[in-house]
Amino acid sequence: MRNSIVRGEYLGWYSEDVTFENCLIEGTQPLCYCEGLTLVNCRMEGCDLAFERSSVQAEITTPVDSVKNPLARSLIQLPAVGEVIRDIEGATGKVQIV
Repeated sequence: MRNSIVRGEYLGWYSEDVTFENCLIEGTQPLCYCEGLTLVNCRMEGCDLAFERSSVQAEITTPVDSVKNPLARSLIQLPAVGEVIRDIEGATGKVQIV
């Protein structure tokens, strides 16, 4: 998906091999339980508990309220995050503040 505004609670749960490019993503608990998820130059607003148990490569241009349990194969780059929650084994994905 490119150049779109995507809104919704529990957006995209259980998706596989989805790419968002230049998108605005809004809503609580987005993009959880995903495999092969990619975000390129995306904004996230009003997003909390994002990426739970997801395998994700993300370049996010806005702060995110919270990221929860990204899986080991993940790299999430963003300017700031309110909280990184890690309360399960295997939730060792890298959250990088850039």
